[in-house]
Parts: sequence; C-alpha cells; structure tokens
Amino acid sequence: MKIEDFMLPCPSKKFLGIECFGCGTQRALLMVFQGKFSEAFHMFPAVYTLILFLFFAGLGFLDKKRNYNVIIITLAVLNSLIMIISYFYKHLFVHLN
Repeated sequence: MKIEDFMLPCPSKKFLGIECFGCGTQRALLMVFQGKFSEAFHMFPAVYTLILFLFFAGLGFLDKKRNYNVIIITLAVLNSLIMIISYFYKHLFVHLN
C-alpha cells in the first residue's frame, strides 16, 4: 500500500474537469518529503510558502507567549498570490505549447 492511495481527489477537477488553485498540493508535499524539490516546485509553486505557513501556524498554536499573526498573515497573502499567479501562468502559457 502506497501513500498515493490515500490522496484525496480534487472535486473541481473530478466533477467539472477544471483544475483549482490548489491542484497539485498533495503531490508536491509528497515530492518535498521524498527530496524531489524542483519537481515539487514545478508541480505546485506555492509549496514552500505553504510549508512555512503551516510551520508558523503550528508554532503559533503551540507557543502562546509570542504573537505570530503578522508572519502568518504575510505568508497567507504571499501563498495566495503565488497560487493565483501560477494558476493563470499554467493555464495561459503552458497549455498553449
């Protein structure tokens, strides 16, 4: 049994045939854990900001003495921008070739 057997399918891609902004996230995270860093970036460019976001969100949950809100919000905005830009780049430029 492989971990890929437990990955959730994208409902948008499955039912509408359209990739969503987060398509590739699970596969990219798996690639990072397997050491395939450049492949993970090509699969989902926001993977590294997502990992940082999750790290600081977890740190903020565990460490109540410090305030991580500015870092978390900044990473959330940055991650969203990367997701939007890469989505449109992929659909406008990559699919044309």
